[in-house]
Amino acid sequence: MNAPFVIRPVAEPRIVDGVYTEDQHARMMDVIRREGPWKLVLAQHFKSVEELIATGSGSMPEGVTPTLDMFVSPHFRGYFAQHGVCQFEELEDIFYNSGNMARVRSYWNAKYAAPESMNFIIQGAAHMSDPAHLDATEFRGITHRNTPIWLMNTMTKSGLFQKWLVKKAQIVSWFYRGTIGGGFTYWPDGPQAAPKRIAAPMWNRGVVVQNEMMFHRGEACGPLHRRKPEGLAFESLISADPEVADGWRIKTGDRVIDRISADEVRLMVHWGANVYADMDEMKMILEHKDDLTHEQVLDMFCADLRERGVSFGMPSDFLHDRDFIRVLTATYDMGRPSIYPREAPGPHEEQIAA
Repeated sequence: MNAPFVIRPVAEPRIVDGVYTEDQHARMMDVIRREGPWKLVLAQHFKSVEELIATGSGSMPEGVTPTLDMFVSPHFRGYFAQHGVCQFEELEDIFYNSGNMARVRSYWNAKYAAPESMNFIIQGAAHMSDPAHLDATEFRGITHRNTPIWLMNTMTKSGLFQKWLVKKAQIVSWFYRGTIGGGFTYWPDGPQAAPKRIAAPMWNRGVVVQNEMMFHRGEACGPLHRRKPEGLAFESLISADPEVADGWRIKTGDRVIDRISADEVRLMVHWGANVYADMDEMKMILEHKDDLTHEQVLDMFCADLRERGVSFGMPSDFLHDRDFIRVLTATYDMGRPSIYPREAPGPHEEQIAA
């Protein structure tokens, strides 16, 4: 029997200090305040709890029946750039950043890099129900433009599609002066190996990573009693607080459920690029010379399931069929991480952590 496929990044993550200038940080914050309100991360990406679990570690503790409400947390996302295009003129020097491009080329030992997206997560105190997850992996022909995250990440976990994996790298950076939690835990040697972490406070500290091939999680932060505001729901939004010059507020409908001071805010900035080893690889990808189709992906999954002796029904809607998602998750589940840092326990333990 073949050895199990282990998810690990192309190289050990590299820590970088001073990713952005003070002026660049100020301009990013100005855009976030001006362009809000912003939706919950969870509300933007998943249609069912099965899709959410398939994207993450793939498992739940025995006896627990998951619901989407179990995973709702006050993390809010917005985008500065998507599909290689910066959405705000005043941030173009930040997105088309030659320093960041040099960092990811070096990380991959590659010749070319092209900025692809830039998003942020803004929050105050927050719990962390996520045991660990992968960012959206992409393959030639199978991207976030035509495929849900759960499927791309399940393709990664299966190990069947590595030939088509698109080279990516990210520079994830944080602005957080808080003293309670708020760090970053990651598993560079696979989810069952020992983790590493970057501890808060971490102001303008970043890491060069391949997050779609490395399990990771942000850590809970802020006072325990404030980590899940009463009334938090899928439709909750965060925006600048008009009553406080540099404050923030979370609203559910017309009701303000939390107010956050500037000192409590944790901002994560996620810059991502596509990377090409050489001109031949770049042409192959950009000219779509060897793309996968959804039909090929389904056929390869079905062939592998049959070879493993797994019973399944053909999905009526491959991209969203909950029964088929459960089958794939059960088959290719790597399990949640078995080791967490003492300072940043797993989600079933964190509610007792200070």
